[in-house]
Amino acid sequence: MEEEVMTIILNAGDARSKCLLALKSARKGEFEKAKDLLKQVSQSMVLAHDVQTKLIQKEISGKKQEVSLLMVHAQDHLMTAMAIRDMVEEMVAYAEELNKKMEEKL
Repeated sequence: MEEEVMTIILNAGDARSKCLLALKSARKGEFEKAKDLLKQVSQSMVLAHDVQTKLIQKEISGKKQEVSLLMVHAQDHLMTAMAIRDMVEEMVAYAEELNKKMEEKL
């Protein structure tokens, strides 16, 4: 179980870091780089979410698991990464739209 939990933490952490890099890229006007990073975020999130889903399915099938502080920490990382991803996706799209409008006015 610890290996599965660490997989969630590592992939969620990777996703969170790449979200912040995507946001920084968008601030610099590097929208393609930001979008590429967000695609990488999605890959990391899928890996983390798949592990989470397998753990949930085990529990549903009757294999009760002890809830540890490490598992709570992993869930916290995953939910935070998901929230950050949603916000950064919107912020990158907004920044790109704003940039296009500003270029049209020039």
